Parts: sequence; structure tokens; C-alpha cells
Amino acid sequence: QVQLVESGGGLVQAGGSLSLSCAASGRTFSNYNMGWFRQAPGKEREFVAAISRSGGTIYYADSVKGRFTISRGNAKNTQYLQMTSLKPEDTGVYYCAADREPFGGVSYGRLKLRGTYAYWGQGTQVTVSS
Repeated sequence: QVQLVESGGGLVQAGGSLSLSCAASGRTFSNYNMGWFRQAPGKEREFVAAISRSGGTIYYADSVKGRFTISRGNAKNTQYLQMTSLKPEDTGVYYCAADREPFGGVSYGRLKLRGTYAYWGQGTQVTVSS
């Protein structure tokens, strides 16, 4: 089992910035690809960003490319999501996720899928006001 705890959400004005963290425990963090997803009210949970075990492969949803930065610190068992130039449409609950498989594949087609991830945090609310 991998346990994940997000932190860092909050309320921010459009154009502002927020940083999210996700602390992992339970298994060897560096063996797992990680991802961030978000869910707006009345909508399905959607892919935001993913990062491979080493951090060498990174993917973003088109809607956040150029504004969000995903990173990880394997020595600290933590992944991060730095969000800038926030828009009202970025509002939602943000979830941290860990790959269901250690040493899983790192293709975009795989890492963008919710089903790739078996471990989820409780979520942190991000609200962007206009």
C-alpha cells in the first residue's frame, strides 16, 4: 500500500499562484510513477500532470501546459505541483495519485489514465476567483 496526503490548496485570485505537495509513505516512493488529477463540481476527474519514477519523463494536460510544473523529491518521498497564472476554470479538488505498479511504463497514453493509478490522496481544494 501507498499512502498519500496532499496539502497546499486554498483560495486565490485569477492570475495568482499556488503550490501543492503530496507526501507519500508505505512503499519505496522512487519505484512509482506519480500523477496529479483534478475534479471540478459536476465533472469527471481529469488528468493534470504525471511524472516518471526518476522525474525524467513529464507530461501535462494541454489546459495547464506552460502554467503548471510537476516535480518530485524522491529523498523526501514527496511530489509537487506548482501552479501559476491560475484561471477560474482551474478550480476543483486536486488529487495526488501513485501508479498501481512499481516500475510501470511511462508512456503518455498510460500515465494520463485514471485506471493506471491505484493509490489516491484525499484531495485538496483549489478555488480560483475571477
